[in-house]
Amino acid sequence: MVTSVPRLVIAAPASGSGKTTVATGLMAAFARRGLAVSPHKAGPDYIDPGYHALATGRVGRNLDAYLCGPELIAPLFLHGARGCDLAVVEGVMGLYDGAAGEGELASTAHVAKLLRAPVVLVVDASSQSRSVAALVHGFASWDPQVRVGGVILNKVGSDRHETLLREALDSAGVPVLGALRRARQVGTPSRHLGLVPVAERRAEAVEAVAAMAAQVSAGCDLEALAALARSAGPLPGDPWRPPATPTKEREVVAVAGGPAFTFSYAEHAELLSAAGADVVVFDPLRDEQLPEGTRGLVVGGGFPEVYASELSGNEPLRKAVADLALSGAPVAAECAGLLYLCRELDGQPMCGVLDASARMNERLTLGYRDAVAVSDGVLAAAGTRMRGHEFHRTVVEPGAGAAPAWGVRAPDRRLEGFVQQGVHASYLHTHWAAEPGVARRFVERCRTS
Repeated sequence: MVTSVPRLVIAAPASGSGKTTVATGLMAAFARRGLAVSPHKAGPDYIDPGYHALATGRVGRNLDAYLCGPELIAPLFLHGARGCDLAVVEGVMGLYDGAAGEGELASTAHVAKLLRAPVVLVVDASSQSRSVAALVHGFASWDPQVRVGGVILNKVGSDRHETLLREALDSAGVPVLGALRRARQVGTPSRHLGLVPVAERRAEAVEAVAAMAAQVSAGCDLEALAALARSAGPLPGDPWRPPATPTKEREVVAVAGGPAFTFSYAEHAELLSAAGADVVVFDPLRDEQLPEGTRGLVVGGGFPEVYASELSGNEPLRKAVADLALSGAPVAAECAGLLYLCRELDGQPMCGVLDASARMNERLTLGYRDAVAVSDGVLAAAGTRMRGHEFHRTVVEPGAGAAPAWGVRAPDRRLEGFVQQGVHASYLHTHWAAEPGVARRFVERCRTS
């Protein structure tokens, strides 16, 4: 099957250049023209897709060649872009920055090549003039398989500054498709793990996305950008589909949501549903009971450390979670979910499912991980190999009573996480599309536990 979806990849020479502002603004600007825009994010980031979803009215989806493998990037893209008029992919870090020690793997350039998509380079021009031509020429010529189809100049100081930049770029052979003024930059608040998620500031986020759209519409040539997207041409292959499991009865799987638990890949719920689950989202900050009929529980990532007092104060739900786990029902917890299952977090009582204590830490733990399951659990049989990602500023001090979940092989060798009765809890974020058997195994355990 060959599919033609107009598409752009928004990249930059380095982090902090303005990719998120430009990509989100473009998505919103095109959507306001009546186009169905498919939003995507290269890499493992959970937060930017929330802003993308606000901009487009569609679920933001990740394209991570490390977590999912290069072979799944085009199928996952086509799955998300089905029925859309145009797709925008926001890159990660600098254009050629990939997984450490893995060459181009999982870089924005790698994703662009896998999607056969043109790249728009967002350049922070605040401290340069003629040098911008050398910078753009270097990025455009570094890899002949990466087509840099245009430049958007960000943080431009004045009309005179813009003129100097455009004159310099005339010799670089890459057209300028936009120029955004420094004084009009749209800010979004950050904290210890990056931008504050949409779910925590929805009204302000709506205003920020509107401002991004206005800024990009005023400063960019949307017609030229749309034409560049159309030049991408056909993309061979079939869209990804979650493998379906025929079943007469469907099991209720409760999935934590709300402001404290915002990290989740869209495909996880789709995989659970295809495996025979009725996925019901609940908010641990507000709901005092698990959804009626809950047979399994998924608690993903987020910021429980920010809401520790409120989570601790919801004692009825903490007890309900503990009782469910004690019954042997399957419980899958990633990062924030791990903290929530601990005995305490920063001195605040949590669910007490695990004999472990969690606390904030100054040190940032960040990076891709190779892992192998070392214990049979509700997500994976011992010996199952998966790739994951860690991103946190907390530490967990374990007690007794649980086996490790993973043996992590990169960058260091160590045991990580907990397997206890039906509980699988770990710092490791994984993308289940890479191993669909995870969802099938979890739902099957919901039926038999």
